[in-house]
Amino acid sequence: MGGVPRRTGVAERGECPWDGKPFQPDYAVVLVDALREAEQAGNTLENALEKAADLEPDLVLDPDSVLATIREHLERLERMHEHGSPRG
Repeated sequence: MGGVPRRTGVAERGECPWDGKPFQPDYAVVLVDALREAEQAGNTLENALEKAADLEPDLVLDPDSVLATIREHLERLERMHEHGSPRG
């Protein structure tokens, strides 16, 4: 399974990690910004969940309440990659 490339690799190479074709300059900027934002948001979410897990009494959290929308976006990205579609 091909994951999302680290933003530094994308920024340095400026090409698609799957087919090696160069990105259009505007596309590359948007992609790098989006990956940076996703990384920051993921770190923030991870930190918040770690704090919540340390609460007493134990916090009960439905994982789908946190992950459902994220999962939908990841599945959309995967479908786009599989079918070469510009939009999902």
